[in-house]
Amino acid sequence: MAYIGREPTVGNFQVCDAISVVNGQAAYTMQVGGVNVVPETANHMLVSLNGILQAPGSSYTVSGSTITFASNLVTGDVINFIQILGSVLDLGVPSDSTVSLAKLTATGTKDATTFLRGDNTFAAPGGGDMVKLSTSTISANTTAVTFNGLFSSTYKNYFIIGSSIRPDADTSIYMRFRESNSDVTASNYIWTQNTIRLQNSNGAMEEDNNADRSAFFKLASTVSISNNTDSNAAKRAVYFNFHLHDPLNTSYAKYFFGSAHNIYDNGSDTWFYHHHIAGTYSASAAALTGFTIYPSAGNFDAGTITLYGLKH
Repeated sequence: MAYIGREPTVGNFQVCDAISVVNGQAAYTMQVGGVNVVPETANHMLVSLNGILQAPGSSYTVSGSTITFASNLVTGDVINFIQILGSVLDLGVPSDSTVSLAKLTATGTKDATTFLRGDNTFAAPGGGDMVKLSTSTISANTTAVTFNGLFSSTYKNYFIIGSSIRPDADTSIYMRFRESNSDVTASNYIWTQNTIRLQNSNGAMEEDNNADRSAFFKLASTVSISNNTDSNAAKRAVYFNFHLHDPLNTSYAKYFFGSAHNIYDNGSDTWFYHHHIAGTYSASAAALTGFTIYPSAGNFDAGTITLYGLKH
């Protein structure tokens, strides 16, 4: 219903700040937290003076934020407390940190995995079309990094990103897929790696036709991501990204492609390598369960590898 005059503040139980008595003064300003407050009426208050509850109307009156006692107070009088009740017929403003999820009228699942939308519904974060599934942070003396059991029907495409992968020696970095939670070491991989290198001293760019970086497709028991990491430990880092398509299908080949970058110092000059890799895993119709990335010799010392799922 509508109100004539000021609409009441409801159910807001507040205790006013302490008030020091001034000798010969009857009127005092009521505040909460240093801010003036206005009770509904004198009947919506509890006032204690010298330990005695005062009768509203006869012992004190209220006008706005001012309480006026029937007689002037004198030195030695104590205003013990003034509590403002608001309207006791409603809840009013709840105290801080008292509203639980169960008290909200919003629809949807209310838990730690959802958020409250502007339309008063709980929903899970969208996360976009590219969702991080897992990250592996590499520590010293790591022989291989394996991701297993993360492929699902939610995604048909996966993206693998390697950042600052550091072998502990001049080596190559390889990748194998996994079936039934085991690395496949048979020659099930048909791939090509085309490498372009840029010489630092003269800016010369050329195609590197090393046998392990052949521009022709080859059948192998592993996939080469990068080759000839730097013998200088301060420069030894590889960055790569890989796209893997539909690893769970059992009807046709699994396709992959990507690129990698690293620096190589041959002792007299420094080269920047860019590798482009593409191929297929087709010798088996079984679904893949994961993949392993490892150095051809030695160990990994540092880096991160992250697997993302791409929605379709």
